[in-house]
Amino acid sequence: MKKIRLYSLLLAVMLAASPVCGAAGVATWETVKTEIVDAKSVIKEPDIEILTAPSCIIVNCNKQVDIKVFTILGRVVSSETLPPGSSRLTVGAHGVYIVKVGELTCKIAL
Repeated sequence: MKKIRLYSLLLAVMLAASPVCGAAGVATWETVKTEIVDAKSVIKEPDIEILTAPSCIIVNCNKQVDIKVFTILGRVVSSETLPPGSSRLTVGAHGVYIVKVGELTCKIAL
């Protein structure tokens, strides 16, 4: 039983220390000037749309919004305020992410 707990703790530490985005482990949003053809809509509301494309999350919004992206384990990947328009967050790891934009929350699989 102690070995299982030790392996679980070791796995949790390794996952927490592994980079989620890019080489430095820092996720940053960038403005998207052109439409991404292979993007798929996850959720669409009157003021906001969240889409996915390979290794990235795209947010289209009509007004400035606060956004937070978490791994499925609860680790914060990004917490920023996005300007109106299209923004993209490129993540370096495939997996399931939780995206919270204002009062809207959704699960995304990349």
